[in-house]
Amino acid sequence: MDRAKIKKELEKLAAEGLPAGQPQEEAPVVVQAEGEGEDKAKAKAKKEEDVPRKNGLIETDYAKRGAHLDVQINPDQVVKAAELLDSEGMTIDMVTGVDWIKEGQFEIIYDYSYTAGGPAFRVVVRARVDRNKPDIPTISHIYGGANWHERETWELLGINFVGHPQLEHFLLPEDADFFPLRKDFKP
Repeated sequence: MDRAKIKKELEKLAAEGLPAGQPQEEAPVVVQAEGEGEDKAKAKAKKEEDVPRKNGLIETDYAKRGAHLDVQINPDQVVKAAELLDSEGMTIDMVTGVDWIKEGQFEIIYDYSYTAGGPAFRVVVRARVDRNKPDIPTISHIYGGANWHERETWELLGINFVGHPQLEHFLLPEDADFFPLRKDFKP
C-alpha cells in the first residue's frame, strides 16, 4: 500500500470535480482563545463541522478524527475512488449517509482502512447528492461487503445505489414506504 500514491490520486480525483478556478479547501483550524472554555471551543468547532464542505482532500489528525485522509468528491467519482483504494489493498469498513435537510442534500460516507501490515491507514470518502434525486453508483461490485451497507442506507435514508443487485428491505417491513432516518420523518 502506497500512502503517497493514494493521497496524490485522491487529490487529483477531487480536483477533477471542482469547477474551474475553485480552490481546494484547507483543513479547518480550531484555535482556543485565552480564557475560552473547552466546551465553548468544542461548540464552535462543531458548528463549523455542521456545514458540508466543498470537494477537496484534507489530511487529518488520526487521533482526533479517526482518519488520515478525508476526501470530498462528486457522486460519479465514488467508483473510481473505490477501485483505487481496492487496488492498494484497502478494505471497506462502512457506508452510511447524512441528511443535510437544510441544504437539500444527502452525504454518502465511505470509510476505508488498511491494517494488513505496518501502521493502520484510514481514508474517508464523501459525496453529496440532491435530496430530491438521491442517486449514486454502487460500489458493491468492487467491495462485496458494501452490499449490506448500501442496502441499509437505501432502506433507512432512501439513497438509491444505482446498479446495486438487491436493493430490497431487510430491516423494515417489505411494504415500508418511509425512510426513518430522514430528518423530516414523522412516525
